[in-house]
Amino acid sequence: MTPPAALTLEFVSKHNVEGDLWIIVDSSVYDISKFATIHPGGLSVLLNGDIAGQDATKAFYGLHRSEILRRPQYARLKIGELVGRDEQQQNVPPDAIGSTSSIPYAEPTWLAPGYRSPYYKDSHRQFQLAVRQFVEDVIFPDAQRHEEDGKPPSQHVFDEMGRLNIIAMRLGPGKHLQGRALMRGIVKPEEFDHFHELIIAQELGRIHARGYSDGLGGGTCIGLPPILNFGKPVLRDKIVPDVLAGKKFISLAVTEAFAGSDVAGLKCHAKRVKDGWVVTGTYARLPESPKDRSVYVPLFSVFAARTDAGGLVVLVIPRSDGVQTKLIKTSYSTAAGTAYVTFDEVHVPYENTLGSDNGGLQVILSNFNHERWGLTCGAVSAQRTILEECLKWATQREVFGKPLASQAVVRSKLAQMIARVETSQNWLESITFQMVHMNYKEQASKLAGQIAFLKMFTSRNAQDTARDAVQLFGGRGITRSGMGKFIEHYHRTLLIDAVGGGAEDVLGDLGVRQALRMMPKNVRL
Repeated sequence: MTPPAALTLEFVSKHNVEGDLWIIVDSSVYDISKFATIHPGGLSVLLNGDIAGQDATKAFYGLHRSEILRRPQYARLKIGELVGRDEQQQNVPPDAIGSTSSIPYAEPTWLAPGYRSPYYKDSHRQFQLAVRQFVEDVIFPDAQRHEEDGKPPSQHVFDEMGRLNIIAMRLGPGKHLQGRALMRGIVKPEEFDHFHELIIAQELGRIHARGYSDGLGGGTCIGLPPILNFGKPVLRDKIVPDVLAGKKFISLAVTEAFAGSDVAGLKCHAKRVKDGWVVTGTYARLPESPKDRSVYVPLFSVFAARTDAGGLVVLVIPRSDGVQTKLIKTSYSTAAGTAYVTFDEVHVPYENTLGSDNGGLQVILSNFNHERWGLTCGAVSAQRTILEECLKWATQREVFGKPLASQAVVRSKLAQMIARVETSQNWLESITFQMVHMNYKEQASKLAGQIAFLKMFTSRNAQDTARDAVQLFGGRGITRSGMGKFIEHYHRTLLIDAVGGGAEDVLGDLGVRQALRMMPKNVRL
């Protein structure tokens, strides 16, 4: 039957039997006659007197995410709009790609309408819009697909990131940006600062794919800076251009079963020989997706090893016959490419040495502040996306005949979530402002403790938010599909940030020790 031009509630109600079944969601009318027989919940659910031929909006959104209606296979079931709809029945249009959310606290304050910030300029706002559009259009679909199937990020994503110089910008401001068109020229290399970098990290934190996120460049962000800062020109020239273009991949490994957070206790051994080093030992390599999809190891990896003199040396070790890898399954997706690496008498050319022969500890420690700051940027953003999910759910979900948000205990949980994420965001922006106005030496002496505290504070808050979110979503919050899929994913993977870059307790102690070193002598109460 061809639907009439004017679809009334009375007319729709006549289509309420098997083979002739219509429903209303918001104010849109859908003919689900053919789909009903393959409905995952069974035909009987749809023939319910409150659904068949009726306004099924409340029932639909109690079981499905709105994104379902935008999928082509379901969108084509729509046959028209209900006539005489009022404002309450209007469809809420999906957010356009690149747009900001209208949900309170779903965005940092500087992006909310009517608010101001001393940190961000027009270039930051234009940059944010461009980055979000790219993330939602190019990265998000690939992320959701491969977080699930465990495969590395697609090469076309790396290619596009390289073309826009996003890979280079994720390393922060510096000489490596000179002569590059950043996001099609939205920001000039000399204007690019840590707030632009913060924007990239926070937009990437919104993709609900923690393993894929690490595979998309986590290794490069921490593995390439030591080469830029300590590598010999011939080594930089051989590696850096292709890595920044997304054609080659790199990772960093300072995680060893014998040492963990005690980097100075590494046991992997490097023996000095005439033309280089011979390396023997084991590592759990931090993530990065390979170009060669047959093995989970990049072309180059940055490793630290103990020398015969008792110091540490940091080496860039290419894939070779003596390097063996085995995939490690963690609490997040294998899209990250985390691997167990063994070296069996691997020869490394001397030109691959970063820094001095026994000065490796300085190379390693120089990397930590930026790594921890970057992890915190993403962690705060991810936490905010969970807050948005909870706010939406609390207003649409009904219990005992009222919205979930009508319960005082629910509002209390939401209040704590908001307070946590806003506190972390404001502390993060304060530290970022200091980074913009400090050189590297000042950052190391004044911000190492603050960054350590912030990362500890944020990751602990994340655990509270994850627990509260699961309680709000109930059974859906522990289900890897459907309404609470992002809640389940967040709860399962958030501890990656609690241990990455240093365990929480280690970072807390680091911050206190730095504060104690700065205490005035002979101070008294």
